[in-house]
Amino acid sequence: MRDQHGAPLPDVVVEVVAPVHPGSVQQVAVMDQVDKQFQPRLLAIMQGQAVSFPNSDDIRHHVYSFSDTKRFELKLYAGTPIQPIRFEQPGVVVLGCNIHDSMVGYIYVSKSKDVLISDQQGAVKIPAYAEQVAIWHAQQTQEIDTRRIVTVTQLQQSGSVIVETQTPAPRNTFSEMFKEHHGH
Repeated sequence: MRDQHGAPLPDVVVEVVAPVHPGSVQQVAVMDQVDKQFQPRLLAIMQGQAVSFPNSDDIRHHVYSFSDTKRFELKLYAGTPIQPIRFEQPGVVVLGCNIHDSMVGYIYVSKSKDVLISDQQGAVKIPAYAEQVAIWHAQQTQEIDTRRIVTVTQLQQSGSVIVETQTPAPRNTFSEMFKEHHGH
């Protein structure tokens, strides 16, 4: 996986497009909060899987999502909420914190049991039986919910996939505004 400048692109979600075989998802995934950041920044789960949102910081967070895939809110809390949240619809869930504007995370909810994330070199190991894959990245120029379908044959012929990315707009947080206007 590479960006439009030819640089390796980490954190590209690659989902094997396959006939959906219903299965039970037992394991609860974890989206932690550490040093005022979601950890991991990108979490890939299966449709129907539950996610726990522990807060490992020594301050409170207020986690929410307005995404069509899953709208929810975990009001100001410390520790771990009692109930994990189940994600029934496939798609992308963008996470935020009402208290800390710089906290942004993503949950990619897949239909397939085969969902991979590219490493720091932009590499993924696609299963031999895959014929098509869906490609998604948080900074893609396409709409946030858009997945690009690519055949494995195209991948084998080109050797890589180019994902057009854009740098996110800077977040205008209160603390950043304070620093700008007060020279800190």
